Amino acid sequence: MIPIPSSDFPRVIIVGGGFAGVKLVKKLKNLPVQIVLFDRNNYHTFQPLLYQVATAGLEPDSIADPLRKQLEPVKNFFFRMAEVHTIDSENNKIFTEIGELDYDYLVIATGSRTNFFGNVSIMQHAFPLKQIPQALDLRSHILQNFEAATITEDLMEKKSRMNIVIVGGGPTGVEVAGALGELKKTILPKDYPELDFEKMSIILLEGSPRLLGGMSEVSSERAMKYLEKFHVQVYLNTLVEDYDGHGAKLSNGEEINTHTLIWAAGVKGNYPEGLSPSSLERDRILVDECNRVKGYDNIFAAGDIASMKSEEYQRGHPMLAPVAIQQGNHLAKNFKRLLKGEELKPFTYLDKGSMATVGRNKAVVDLPGNARLGGFMAWGIWMFVHLISIIGFRNKLVVFLNWVWNYFTYDKGTRLIIRKFVPKRLRMQQKELEVTK
Repeated sequence: MIPIPSSDFPRVIIVGGGFAGVKLVKKLKNLPVQIVLFDRNNYHTFQPLLYQVATAGLEPDSIADPLRKQLEPVKNFFFRMAEVHTIDSENNKIFTEIGELDYDYLVIATGSRTNFFGNVSIMQHAFPLKQIPQALDLRSHILQNFEAATITEDLMEKKSRMNIVIVGGGPTGVEVAGALGELKKTILPKDYPELDFEKMSIILLEGSPRLLGGMSEVSSERAMKYLEKFHVQVYLNTLVEDYDGHGAKLSNGEEINTHTLIWAAGVKGNYPEGLSPSSLERDRILVDECNRVKGYDNIFAAGDIASMKSEEYQRGHPMLAPVAIQQGNHLAKNFKRLLKGEELKPFTYLDKGSMATVGRNKAVVDLPGNARLGGFMAWGIWMFVHLISIIGFRNKLVVFLNWVWNYFTYDKGTRLIIRKFVPKRLRMQQKELEVTK
């Protein structure tokens, strides 16, 4: 049993310290409940800016904040760093690697993980971008490749080291491509004057007919034009069929030589075992309009993991931070009603718009009422929204100062290989050599 003090109040276990989980904990602080939060990390990550860590724009501590620190004011709150593996709904227990714990109410807010759609070779060799360690690995890998390109005399190997392929034309893929385009245009030629960056290719692959499928066609076309200014090659209606760490085979028959393939093509729910199969669909947890998991009275789900179907959202709400934040806030209000014996109220998502940035002075924003903005104004809105959304005053200040410095100096000062990244195939070869010695 995990050592948590007994309480006369009902125990609410929250699994996941993402946007939904953190918002819920903060809003429950004045209710007569004992709150226990589980997360595999001791920090909250502002995932929308992970790509800037990966492309040397920010350091990880500027987009992460310790969970204990930010939730310290909450009364009757306990945090345990552990991953919840299994739920025993019949006995109201959760099981982790550090023990088990009883609950009165359980909230699953475990977010999402990368979806490779069953392609094993891509899963083994591509770079996902959902966690801080993954962003740091990608940054080190890219910089190591440029260092290797400076010493190889093989022209094909040199080009393969410099080429970068991004799979997925959603906001993450577009933002990564734009950030890499800026690096290629303004920074990398100064760092590596011996390399010919005219031979470097940044290729963005999208399986559908256009970029930013969740946004308007106007924004999609603008994003395409902005990427073209950074000489990013965009392939539409094109999928990756195979990748071995050196070459990517495309659905159009083409093969691209590259040591770096970034996977931003999809996510899926990340939930513990133990729920009834009837509560699951398309790797998400089915919930009613009050975020209660289908088939359970005292288990709830919020954020990316929750699939709340309606006439407007027939496949559930989009897996976005604003949805998670609003659901966490609303669920706290429903817990207050639940403890009073009142009827729960349904959740209504307030769509404040969608946005994506492609680089300096280049962004697209879709606002309610069919307002479609682009260029400098959209870029300013994108920066403002992200700054106010980052948790912690220090982080807001650090990010803002980094952006100001980058804007006026055309420089990104975090091009550091802190830890050398070793590809999985090489790590396996090293282990095999150690075994044979």
